Amino acid sequence: MIIINNDAIRGNTASISRRAFTLIEVLAVVIILSILFAASQPLIGDSARKARETVLKNNLRAVRETIARFYKDHERYPDGLKELVDKKYIISLPVDPVTEKNDTWVTLPSKPGAKDLYDIRSGADGETIDKVKYENL
Repeated sequence: MIIINNDAIRGNTASISRRAFTLIEVLAVVIILSILFAASQPLIGDSARKARETVLKNNLRAVRETIARFYKDHERYPDGLKELVDKKYIISLPVDPVTEKNDTWVTLPSKPGAKDLYDIRSGADGETIDKVKYENL
């Protein structure tokens, strides 16, 4: 048995509109969600930035410890980051989380004019949340 809604056949849409949201109600919800999203963005952005900076500091510390281990084993500094990988001191070059690349590291020699690797710095521009330049970490 098929039941037909007589109101819909006659063109009476009053019963249909009672079950649906109005355009104003939908717009009000969209506006409220937009405001909440916009208010949460600075909080989310800062936490992601802090996480990248923490990873950067950990990567720098790990590579510096590896350079010190290499020096202890060979009584010289490595010729570059590639030598640390080739001699299996590290599996691969770490990624700078700020630049999102592994080829932006700045290497510093043990003394002016030397071609060894004494220290490593980030090649990222800008500064941390604490107003320290990335190159000075």
